[in-house]
Amino acid sequence: MISQSFIQELLDRTDIVDVIERDVPLRRAGANYSACCPFHSEKTPSFTVSPTKQFYHCFGCGAHGNAIGFVMEYGGMHFVEAVNELAARIGLQIPAQQAETGAGSQPDSARAKLQGTEGTEGTEHSPGALLEAMKVAARFYREQLKLSKNAIDYLKQRGLTGATAARFGIGYAPAGWQNLHTPFPGQPENATKRLLVQVGLMVEGDGGKCYDRFRDRIMFPIVNLKGRIVGFGGRVLEKGEPKYLNSPETPLFQKGRELYNLFGARRAIREAGKVIVVEGYMDVVALSQHGIEYAVATLGTATTPYHIQKLLRQTDNIVFCFDADSAGKKAAWRALEDSLAQLADGKSISFLFLPEGEDPDSYIRNHGRSAFEKLLEQTLPLSVFLFRELSARADLKSSEGRAKLVQDAKPLLARIAAPGLALMLVKRLTEISGLSERELEGILKIRRVTAFPVREKPSRPKPVSPYEWLLQILLYHPAYIQKLDRELLAYDQEYEKEVVALAALVEFIDAHPHIGGGTAIPLMTIHFRDSPYRALLEQAASKTLGWDGEIDLEAEFAGAMARLHEMKRKQRMAVLHNKSLSTLTPEERQELQRMAMP
Repeated sequence: MISQSFIQELLDRTDIVDVIERDVPLRRAGANYSACCPFHSEKTPSFTVSPTKQFYHCFGCGAHGNAIGFVMEYGGMHFVEAVNELAARIGLQIPAQQAETGAGSQPDSARAKLQGTEGTEGTEHSPGALLEAMKVAARFYREQLKLSKNAIDYLKQRGLTGATAARFGIGYAPAGWQNLHTPFPGQPENATKRLLVQVGLMVEGDGGKCYDRFRDRIMFPIVNLKGRIVGFGGRVLEKGEPKYLNSPETPLFQKGRELYNLFGARRAIREAGKVIVVEGYMDVVALSQHGIEYAVATLGTATTPYHIQKLLRQTDNIVFCFDADSAGKKAAWRALEDSLAQLADGKSISFLFLPEGEDPDSYIRNHGRSAFEKLLEQTLPLSVFLFRELSARADLKSSEGRAKLVQDAKPLLARIAAPGLALMLVKRLTEISGLSERELEGILKIRRVTAFPVREKPSRPKPVSPYEWLLQILLYHPAYIQKLDRELLAYDQEYEKEVVALAALVEFIDAHPHIGGGTAIPLMTIHFRDSPYRALLEQAASKTLGWDGEIDLEAEFAGAMARLHEMKRKQRMAVLHNKSLSTLTPEERQELQRMAMP
């Protein structure tokens, strides 16, 4: 946990004007500064920054906060991410982070950063050294692009200008097997290779021989929400497989959590009030060159709940744009499934299917920006796409077909946490199926939703049960299963769903003892896709998204276990108390006396 004293020191040493001016052009207005608000669209400036009080406030939308709050809101970061970002900008070392990484003084040169942890074979390099290596590699690829006529001609054929290539940091990885060591002069060869293998830029083959992962490819740097390069995507120039090659999972990069161009598109997303999710790097770049700068792309993987969570922190409206072929529709359906548990009332997810044979890149080059924007006016809302697909799988003219539709809809509706949306979908299902809402409730086993919730006086939130805490902790860090008391998984009527889900999760982790890191939750999500516990596990997983560095896992795990032991003790005591004293065995009497002792 980051101490309050450190937070105060960070704020004392940070000038909020400098922080905000990196992203928002400020103008002096008396003792303060003003600008058009970055958090909502406006023509007259209502966003004020006070250098004396060190806070910002928007008189239009009410946005308000300090330097940390601005970085969180504007960058879509969690608290710890924002603190790390600000601390890095001013060279302030976080004590807890220093203890975890063993970092000493800040290196003051690129060479020192790259050396990171000089030492024995197999030593892992520091995060700073890994990030510096990615920066050096990106610069090398950009320089190589200037030297490659074939690569430049290819980009010109795709309609890209030099300005666009520069804006996205596009580069070129030359052909050959041992090119990447050249931008790292003065480094011991083995240390450089270990570093580049660790960040996924080189591959270690048989006998320990290393070679470049990316060869003869156009290179797209992948930037995280802190503005740091964490991976690359490489596209072949001519024919070849794979067409796109992405960085592997590394300490810096997890493809299920990152989105191409999200960092660069943040302001455009806020101004447009929406984000377009496409499938390829070139789709994003082509759209941007034609003036549609609020597009992002997944990184060679299906959309994940993490992607959706990240995007919904940036905007209330997500548009998934896919090809009209079967693969595109399959990807759209997967995105719909992963969106259901993340949606809240007031948020919107819709789908755009391009004409046959087109992708965003080709469509905007062939038809232009205006035509593409007209397509955006014809997107399918999630509710329409949901029932269109379900209806296509059933014969709605027959009773059996309508019954199939209801059963297919059942697990999907169970995942929806937004009460308003759930109400509208149930009403739509009654229209299609011919059943009444009451009849549907009996079939779907869902709580009756009669109206949108009425906002009442704030009350204390319902405490999270220890079973839910354990679900969240094991999803986030499966290794804690080694400390779990299995006897606590006994049936508990009050928390039946949580206990059964926890037992299923424990069984899965037992069968996959090596899962961990960035792959744990995605693997579990796939495994429990058709499980009755899916919605519960998805909700538990979504609550871990902001945990990085903010949660004392050891203390929370111990606390959950202690609460469970106390619950079980009280339950057992109640069972014994409910028995007639004459029917208690000597052992039960002794047990009751022990439990009654303070």
